[in-house]
Amino acid sequence: MQGILRSFLFVPGNRPERFDKACAAGASAVIIDLEDAVPTADKVSARAAVLEWLSAPNAAAARPPVLLRLNAAGSEWFAEDAEELAAHPGLAGVVLPKAEHGSEIEALTSFGSRTVYPLIESAQGFASLSLLARSTGVVRLMFGTIDFIVDMGIRGECEELDYFRSHLVLESRLAGIAPPVDGVTTAISDAPLLETETLRARRFGFGGKLCIHPRQVPVVNASYASTPEEIAWARRVLEGAAAANGAALAVDGKMVDRPVILKAQEIMAQAPASVTATATQGGSAA
Repeated sequence: MQGILRSFLFVPGNRPERFDKACAAGASAVIIDLEDAVPTADKVSARAAVLEWLSAPNAAAARPPVLLRLNAAGSEWFAEDAEELAAHPGLAGVVLPKAEHGSEIEALTSFGSRTVYPLIESAQGFASLSLLARSTGVVRLMFGTIDFIVDMGIRGECEELDYFRSHLVLESRLAGIAPPVDGVTTAISDAPLLETETLRARRFGFGGKLCIHPRQVPVVNASYASTPEEIAWARRVLEGAAAANGAALAVDGKMVDRPVILKAQEIMAQAPASVTATATQGGSAA
């Protein structure tokens, strides 16, 4: 997939037989998880399994970007996770769970990691948003909604998180990094709920979503794809703007100015070539 990463599929680090299957699921990126998904007794063996898989010859070419969720800073496994894997050439970056302090990011970069995704899962992490978003190596924030709800004592996963979601988007924009990634939908088989939650986060300005099962990936991808109707509108705007050559312009009875043109350009940039080619033509600028 080109452009911004939209769907991030978790796979347990102690299940190496699933790594290739996860990479074939169509996700924008795969996150191998050494933290919550791996029992304490399997932490060391899971790390070894990940290292072996990443180091297999000629395998990386067929993979989407692979991220690694390390064990949290302060855990007994963090230092060895980071030392052995953070700078591995087979990884596109590391996910730092329970991110709360800039020193944790600095520790990862000292181990050679160049791309970090802090996972905001606590009140302290939220309070440090600005610092984390601006830390060297940070390319994107992730929202660990389940742990965050527990830490905050919040009851509910919808409007109860509106304030916090808005601030993740704001701080990402101010830091000049990509839009944040929303948390998981735990109902694996409820596609309508997944679509609703993904579209809601998208309206808030989130740029992607974490997935916990391969069947969630197509729903998330579709929720972020430009529709044929959006593409047709964007075409009308861009064609009208080109023809107007700087003059006042209206499309579909609505005024078009620079922000509208930028939105149309964004839609076309996100549109798959196959959809763009078959998008409905028509409409006029007047």
